Amino acid sequence: MKRLFGSHDSPAGEYPLTLSEEEWHRRLDPAQFQVLRKHGTERAGTSPLNREKRRGTFLCAGCQQQLFASDTKFESGTGWPSFFKPLEGGVGTSEDRSFFMTRTEVHCANCGGHLGHVFPDGPPPTGLRYCMNGVAMTFHPEDETG
Repeated sequence: MKRLFGSHDSPAGEYPLTLSEEEWHRRLDPAQFQVLRKHGTERAGTSPLNREKRRGTFLCAGCQQQLFASDTKFESGTGWPSFFKPLEGGVGTSEDRSFFMTRTEVHCANCGGHLGHVFPDGPPPTGLRYCMNGVAMTFHPEDETG
């Protein structure tokens, strides 16, 4: 199992997909639950999705919401999958004041699952770096998603 650190509950709010904590436990493996529902963070460099180079779509591991297209992924050198732009309507953001700092949290717009954070140090054209936990996502190659 991947080592995870950091933990707090998922953001409050209304999302199209709302499940009980018990239902989330049944749906997700322990690492996915820790990140998506408790805001954990996987250890840098542990996600196979960081090395994913095929064309396709990155989806929320909790609900299969489409989040990022592969052509927006870039190598950030951080050890986490990074993107410069999400798919329209795929993610939401909120203020995260944990760890004695203010950051912008990125969560799934469909289920509210914690995905990672966005920073203003990415490449053109947006200048943003969506730094995502790989365990919070799945990948569907283009030939499988049509």
